[in-house]
Amino acid sequence: MAALKDARRLVVKIGSALLVDRATGDLKTDWLKALAADVAAAKARGSDVVLVSSGSIALGRGVLGLPAGALSLEQSQAAAAVGQIRLARAYEEALAPHGITTAQVLVTLEDSANRRRYLNSRATLSQLLGLGAVPIVNENDTVATDEIRFGDNDRLAAQIAVTVGADQLVLLSDVDGLYTANPAQDPDARRFDVVEEITPEIEAMAGDGISGLSKGGMKTKLMAAKTAMGAGCAMVITEGSRLNPLSALDAGAPCTWFLPKEDPAAARKRWILSMKPQGELRVDAGAAKALAQGTSLLPAGVTEIHGDFGRGDPVSILGPSGETLGKGLARYTAEEARRIRGLRSGDIEGVLGYTGRAALIHRDDMVL
Repeated sequence: MAALKDARRLVVKIGSALLVDRATGDLKTDWLKALAADVAAAKARGSDVVLVSSGSIALGRGVLGLPAGALSLEQSQAAAAVGQIRLARAYEEALAPHGITTAQVLVTLEDSANRRRYLNSRATLSQLLGLGAVPIVNENDTVATDEIRFGDNDRLAAQIAVTVGADQLVLLSDVDGLYTANPAQDPDARRFDVVEEITPEIEAMAGDGISGLSKGGMKTKLMAAKTAMGAGCAMVITEGSRLNPLSALDAGAPCTWFLPKEDPAAARKRWILSMKPQGELRVDAGAAKALAQGTSLLPAGVTEIHGDFGRGDPVSILGPSGETLGKGLARYTAEEARRIRGLRSGDIEGVLGYTGRAALIHRDDMVL
């Protein structure tokens, strides 16, 4: 069984129904303050924390006086534009007393579907976490249309967990786990404590959401679990309306854990190995030795470049004699790589005209 206190990198999804009072449209300030204390405790244990939070539309619609019920696309986007400011400020004010810096990150489905945008998002989030900040991630509802939407923050949270290499994902929900049937309708429904494989039988048990504010039902949570488990990330569903829901989970609150068969690093390596190379980079003996010691591949050690690859495409890494050393994701296009081949990192800007990344392939995106 996974334990929250053991998380190295933790993603927590918070739904609108937990944050916003359905009757008044006001923020549940006491609940948010209690969550902030949980986040501070997790960071004190050494965990990186990312929050994937709904709530911008729910907060904004009340301010704009929009009617109850379904909103048009334009109304939702307007409500999100107003609500995003209030949501970000609320998190900032809740976490600041704990000495925690917050950052707002707005994404759309295109940011994960497009490899270049995915790498940009990954780099930004990794930098924020490295600097000790807590990113507050939400779908960019002010610009997203149906064609570029995740549609629910369960799947968005799972994708963010994959992007940042999280080992645990918490879905704070309106139910305390996965049941054999909808517990609100079937008193004999039984909760699963642990799920190690999502079978067709388990998928058939998924019902619809209970909350009037939440878009994600159990079906979307199982989709999120598939994504997370495939990337080596454990996921847990637990009831989130109580104060200090993360502390309660850590103390043994009812929940369902979805356990992967491997860790995030192994899953990422398997993913990279499965990709077809779009080019080749040959390195000198010094670079080959450095790579074997766990370093990133710098332009200075590259002697030849073959193929026509884009940023984020997989490429083979060859040794001085043409032997295959491994595979990785390029941080530059083939054209850019040819221009900076053999250069020291400090000379890249003078050639490309902008400050590039130091590594041509980062060690986190490489398998030897």
